Amino acid sequence: MIKNKIKEYRAKHDMKQDDLAKLVGVRRETIGNLEKGKYNPSLILSWNIAKVFNCTIEDIFEVTD
Repeated sequence: MIKNKIKEYRAKHDMKQDDLAKLVGVRRETIGNLEKGKYNPSLILSWNIAKVFNCTIEDIFEVTD
């Protein structure tokens, strides 16, 4: 399972789901599903999200057993 901190990072940057979605080239629903843990992102999407927040993939995503 992959846990993420996307919602926290969006809040820190005063960003809506739609704003992030546009920046990384996905639909708003994809960001919502990521935040709810319903969808595991591709490596490219993870990379793009991390780039938006100027941090590492590991800062946002955590793999748990």
